[in-house]
Amino acid sequence: MEERSGVSRRDFLKISTIAAAVPVVSGPKMVLAAGEQVPVHGPGKVPMTFNVNGKTYKASLEPRVTLLDALRDSLDITGAKRVCDKAECGACTVLLDDKPVYACSMLAIEGQGKKITTVEALMENGKLHPIQQAFVDNDASQCGFCTPGFVVACKAMLDKHPDPTPDDLLHELSGNICRCGTYAGIRGAIAQAARKGA
Repeated sequence: MEERSGVSRRDFLKISTIAAAVPVVSGPKMVLAAGEQVPVHGPGKVPMTFNVNGKTYKASLEPRVTLLDALRDSLDITGAKRVCDKAECGACTVLLDDKPVYACSMLAIEGQGKKITTVEALMENGKLHPIQQAFVDNDASQCGFCTPGFVVACKAMLDKHPDPTPDDLLHELSGNICRCGTYAGIRGAIAQAARKGA
């Protein structure tokens, strides 16, 4: 019988298992991504700070929590609506540094250090923002689920295009859907708000 040299299969598997577990147990809190060292957050909750509607909020959340869930469930800011939860309808639209984003498809942790604006911030001193008033005046909402997202997206559009063309409307609001079909009222609301310099 020949003598085998080296490591047995059983010993090899034991050593491999231990070697594979070491990075998990004592792994670095930094990873290389796109050529840069970036911090790893989690598992478990991590402290986060948000600037929402001009106020500072602190929360302890898991890194996997979306901005929509953080706003609605942790910060009790419920204007942005969960409708499709797939970044297809726009009901959850908020402004991130004055640019519209779907809160359902963005991680809350990405919102740190940025200015987050929701529909609640548009009303000042009990007075509706001109876009909100235009939605009321033009009967631009039916069930109301899409309205907060449309209002926020319209504000972003009118800030960018004070006198929007039909092409501007198609492009800037293409991510917002009204399943009730009140698009004529929405167009009327935008025209009224633009005339009033919203």
